[in-house]
Amino acid sequence: MLVVIEQDYGALSREAARIAANALRQKPDLVLGLATGSTPVGFYRELAKLHREQGLDFSRVVTFNLDEYIGLDSSHPHSFHVFMQENFFRHVNVKPENIHIPDGTIRGDFDEYCEGYERSIRDAGGIDLQILGIGKDGHIGFNEPTSSLASRTRPKTLTRETLEANRSHFGKEERQPRAAITMGIGTILDAKKILLLGSGAEKARAVALAVEGPITASVSASALQLHRDATVLVDREAAVGLKHREYYETVVAMTRELTPERLW
Repeated sequence: MLVVIEQDYGALSREAARIAANALRQKPDLVLGLATGSTPVGFYRELAKLHREQGLDFSRVVTFNLDEYIGLDSSHPHSFHVFMQENFFRHVNVKPENIHIPDGTIRGDFDEYCEGYERSIRDAGGIDLQILGIGKDGHIGFNEPTSSLASRTRPKTLTRETLEANRSHFGKEERQPRAAITMGIGTILDAKKILLLGSGAEKARAVALAVEGPITASVSASALQLHRDATVLVDREAAVGLKHREYYETVVAMTRELTPERLW
């Protein structure tokens, strides 16, 4: 696991976009795994800027989103379909037929639907670069604490902490989703490269547990320690809980000097 510490959220977003853009230039038909939430917004904004100002081409890119709330259709203002359209897809030239986001309106056989989502990822050749955020409790996707480290795409009941965090996004009279379809930890670990983004002091404990804590189902992001090519990209506020910050900064400096392609 490579840990990269940037000065602030803006620098983090630009570096994340640089990494993704370089991966795309090397592989124009890149398969991207995408995340929602507040942290990736700056990353998407920077990618859109590269498309607009430098002609970064997404026409052959295939995308797979991590998750979607069960019970929300694709037009619901709080759905991840709308989030992705507003923050990314409408600003770049990804073809609509190449966009994959779990269907929150699915009813009936969830196992069949989720296996179909997994099959679509396999048919695309697997995810080349998976973008992740991290929850305050260290979860990735909606793989809440106690999720199996071998889990695949499936429905997942949201924890009380996640429901509380989401409450402000929904009106008082609006029914709040209590479950989601999410890629599993095993699905995420199948990606060839992983880039986890963490910003702000409120994520510092989660980042420290994911990077330096034990590998445990209680902190699903800690499973990234098992991955052969995972990068954790954080700002200084999110890095305050790391005990070995100087070591990580030294490793990154040496990596950039000796093998700059390691960071794409």
